[in-house]
Amino acid sequence: MPDKASITSAELGVLWLTYQEKTMIMRMLEYLIEKADDDQAKDIMTSLHKELELYVSKIIEIFKQEGAVIPVGFTEEDVIKDVPKLYDNGFDIMFVRLFKEISMGLHALNMTMTFREDINLLIEGLTSLSQKYFRICSQYLLEKGLLVRAPYVSMPNSVEFVKNKDYLSSSALNPLTQKRTLNTVEVAHLHKAIESNLTGLHMILGFAQCANNKEVKQYLYEGAELAKGIIKELSELMLQDNLPVPQTPGGNTTQSTAAPFSDKLMMYCISLFCSFSLGSNSLGTAFSLRNDLPAKMSIFTKDVFEYGHKGAKIMIKNGWTEEPPQMSRRQQ
Repeated sequence: MPDKASITSAELGVLWLTYQEKTMIMRMLEYLIEKADDDQAKDIMTSLHKELELYVSKIIEIFKQEGAVIPVGFTEEDVIKDVPKLYDNGFDIMFVRLFKEISMGLHALNMTMTFREDINLLIEGLTSLSQKYFRICSQYLLEKGLLVRAPYVSMPNSVEFVKNKDYLSSSALNPLTQKRTLNTVEVAHLHKAIESNLTGLHMILGFAQCANNKEVKQYLYEGAELAKGIIKELSELMLQDNLPVPQTPGGNTTQSTAAPFSDKLMMYCISLFCSFSLGSNSLGTAFSLRNDLPAKMSIFTKDVFEYGHKGAKIMIKNGWTEEPPQMSRRQQ
C-alpha cells in the first residue's frame, strides 16, 4: 500500500491554480520591493516574498513527486524592474493587502476540495500566511493614515426582531414605501466593496497607461470606467443615509508609461480581481435584506462577469492563457 494516496483531480487543480496566483504575486512583489521608498513597507514585502517562495517550492516538489509537468506560471520574463516607479504613496502595501484578502478567500475554498494531508497542511499554511500579512498590511496603512475605517455606530441597547415585510422594501423599488436605513451588515459590505474597487481602480489605471498591446490598453480603460460606476452607485447608497464614503488618501499613479509587467501578467491579475469581485458581490447580495441592494449587486455581477469574459478572450487570442491540467479523453 502506498505511503500517500494518489493525488486527485481536484487537488491537482488547486495546486495548479495556487501556483499561478503565487508566482504572479511574487513577480509583482519583486518590482514593488525594488521601487519601495519606505523601509517598513520594503521589509513587509521582502518577508512575504521569502515565505511565498518556500510554498511555491513545496508545490513544485509535489508536482515532481506525482510526475506532473511544472506549470509555466509567471517568470522573470513577466517583470521589468529597471523602469520608473508606476505607483506611489502606499500603493504597494494597498496592493499586497488586497491580494492577501483574495488569497484568504481562495484558500478557504481550496481547503474544502483537498483531502491529502500534505496538501491540506500546505493550504493551511498559506491561509495562516495570508491572514498574517493582511493584518500586518492593515496595521501599516492605518498607522500611515492610508486606510479609512468603516463608519462608527451607536451601540444597541435592546434586541429587536423584524415585525413586517416592509423591512425588505426600499423606496428605490416602491416609491410608496418608506425606505429603512441601512443596517450594519449592509454597511460593512458596501464599505468593503467601495474600498476594494478604489484600490482596484488605481491598479487598473496604472496598468492601462503602460500596457503595450492597444487592445489590452482599451480593455483596461473600460475596466476603470466599470470600477468608477460601481464606486459611484455604492457611494450614493451610503450618502443617502448620511454615511461617510470610503476614500483612498494614497495609492497614486505616477506619470510613467514604461510597463513594469508583461501584458500577460496584468491581464491575469485583472482576471483574478474580477473573480474576487464576483464572489464578494454574491456575499453582499446574500447578506443584504433591503431589496434594492441585491438588485444593484446583481447588475454589477453581470457587468463584471461580461468584462472578465471579454478579458479571457483577449488572453486566449494572444496565447497568454495557460491551460489547466485536463481530464483524460476516454472516448479517444
